[in-house]
Amino acid sequence: MLYQIYEMQRAALMPFRAAVEMGRAVATHPLNPLSHTPAGRYAAAAAEMFERGTRAYGKPAWDIGGVPIDGKTVPVEIEQVLRRTFCRLTHFRRGAARNDPRLLIVAPLSGHFATLLRGTVQAMLPDHDVYITDWRDAREVPLHEGNFTLDFYVDYVIDFLHYLGPNTHVMAVCQPSVPVMAATAIMSSWGDACVPASMVLMGGPIDTRKCPTEVNKLAAEHSLAWFEKNVITTVPPVYPGRGRRVYPGFIQLTNFIGMNLERHAQAHRELFDHLVEGDEDSADRKRAFYDEFLAVMDLPADFYLQTVKTVFQDHALPKGEMVVRWQPVLPERITRTAILCVEGERDDISGVGQTRAALEITPNLPDEWKAYHLQQGAGHYGVFNGSRWRDQIAPRVRDFIRSFDRERGDHRAPVVAGWKGADRRATRAKGRKRKKRSLKTGSSASRD
Repeated sequence: MLYQIYEMQRAALMPFRAAVEMGRAVATHPLNPLSHTPAGRYAAAAAEMFERGTRAYGKPAWDIGGVPIDGKTVPVEIEQVLRRTFCRLTHFRRGAARNDPRLLIVAPLSGHFATLLRGTVQAMLPDHDVYITDWRDAREVPLHEGNFTLDFYVDYVIDFLHYLGPNTHVMAVCQPSVPVMAATAIMSSWGDACVPASMVLMGGPIDTRKCPTEVNKLAAEHSLAWFEKNVITTVPPVYPGRGRRVYPGFIQLTNFIGMNLERHAQAHRELFDHLVEGDEDSADRKRAFYDEFLAVMDLPADFYLQTVKTVFQDHALPKGEMVVRWQPVLPERITRTAILCVEGERDDISGVGQTRAALEITPNLPDEWKAYHLQQGAGHYGVFNGSRWRDQIAPRVRDFIRSFDRERGDHRAPVVAGWKGADRRATRAKGRKRKKRSLKTGSSASRD
């Protein structure tokens, strides 16, 4: 009934939205003398805030028309090259003939659309041939087209890597770190020629027993039956996916906002002030962020519940107990895929150490093929978007990928710090006591 109540509320608000929109048009009309007064600006700002607060935000556009390459802006064509029931593999075809490393960015299936990684894609495009997993909103997928689970997610990653071929690099942002690592381990067990050349894991929940956050604690403290009862509902008849069991986007959005309620309330107060003051540049930046942040999608219920159990309750991957269909996931089989783990110092979704665990559970991968970067001052979002991502993280990712590209890399130490040295510095920064000892690192950069 949750979804039905939500849709009834939306329908009930439609007449009010229409009236407010009409009032806003009058308040902002250039021929209305009140539009140039403080009272008129207040009325227009209040109307816009009401409209934005009651709007149903759809999937945003990519809005990537060009990319700077060799001092020139070249056009970018966005095309779907592979279609699966719950996902489209999207390619950003650049209008320049370059033999750059091929990069598959695996976007999270955790509430927001893949366009949340627009900044990630833009930073990678000048030096990489970029593909991304563009997940479909579960409420738009008809029930007869089948179900989707965590096992299917791993299948999709393997399928996309086979499509792209050998010497493909993969980047997992947040939630897909587990299925991407599982896919890589399975392909390594097979001796698959298409196993990724390198794997970049960013703010992912590889082992949520380390530095658990409130999100991790919530998942661990409640049973699967509790989640099924309290957050799972069915899609109403007004959508193509009617009857499908989902974890709806509006519940996820409520949780996202609740985690940082004060910050979001302050941001909306600032937006109101910008509108009253006529500061359109600042208002546009706020609008752009929230147009993306408030656009959410429904998740297939079985995928969500299996993820909660496998990743957050059973900790199956770091324990060596994860199984995808009939295939055991054995991280120790990863021997030909270099791994870079990136974490944010202030990440309140995936705590520090959870992603780095990937380096600890791959004992047969040489240390010089492992790298770790802890970004000071970055929260979860800042790991893959914003100035810290563009200026400090993305260059390290680029250098790491090129170091291990099988067509141009030397397969020696990456340019970023070796993971053990970086780990040691991060530990000292937190003030924990540790006996001084000499650790062999994977690069000279780690000894700086």
